[in-house]
Amino acid sequence: MVLEMLMNPRKAEREPWELFFVGLVYSSVAIFMALYVFKQYVGIVMVFLATIACTYLIQGTLRREEKKDIAIHHELALLKEHGKALSYFMFLFLGFVVSFSLWYVFLPQGLSSHIFSIQEETIRCINSVGVEGCLSAPTESFVRIFLNNIKVLLFVLIFAFFYGAGSVFILAWNATVVAAAIGMFVRNSISSAAASLGLPAVAGYFSSYSLGLLRYLTHGWLEILAYFIAALAGGIISVAIARHSFASASFRRVVSDSVDLIALSVGTLFMAAVVEVFVTPMLFG
Repeated sequence: MVLEMLMNPRKAEREPWELFFVGLVYSSVAIFMALYVFKQYVGIVMVFLATIACTYLIQGTLRREEKKDIAIHHELALLKEHGKALSYFMFLFLGFVVSFSLWYVFLPQGLSSHIFSIQEETIRCINSVGVEGCLSAPTESFVRIFLNNIKVLLFVLIFAFFYGAGSVFILAWNATVVAAAIGMFVRNSISSAAASLGLPAVAGYFSSYSLGLLRYLTHGWLEILAYFIAALAGGIISVAIARHSFASASFRRVVSDSVDLIALSVGTLFMAAVVEVFVTPMLFG
């Protein structure tokens, strides 16, 4: 209850940047609680605990955004209002990524590999698929990545519709996978420069972390934004079903807005795939 009450939707809209620090706290507590109580399953339990901490904020946000659908009739104004919620969701996710990746890097290697063992296995599976398809044309890579992201989008919609805040579980899971990928990138960069000592090594350490963060967030922030938009759409429909008759004008307005949000999320995923296939390799090789 203490963690849940750190932030509410009204305060989050006023100070969205604070959600970055809330994400740091939620994820850090989740790691050590999971490690202490469920050591064997820490990799998945910490995702559940981080999700539970967000439940009050997410459920309150969904109810608040559904009321905006009823009160605001102009679509552009409505999208602007939804943008406030999306902005603090993004700060929350960034807090998750930074916290999980820093713990991955700073904890002893054996311990961090134990905590993030499931995430590391997921990354290896993704990389093996990438190696098998490394000779494919960019267009083929684009189609594969875009269709895979659409599949994740559908899962987010389903989770948001049936579980409300449950959609955050998928997003928190993605945060741990991205964080593990960043952590692995940083550790590989550090090990390759292990011969150097003193301040140059320290500078290289922090520069490699920044490079790792940029490498995965160049296109990743668009993907996560798309998933948050879809989560908002699915959650709003779920709240509307509980509060309104299917035949009411209010319900039809909510559904119409949700369809617009889903279309926007698909378009955002399309842009993310373009950046991942054509821009990120050009910037980072």
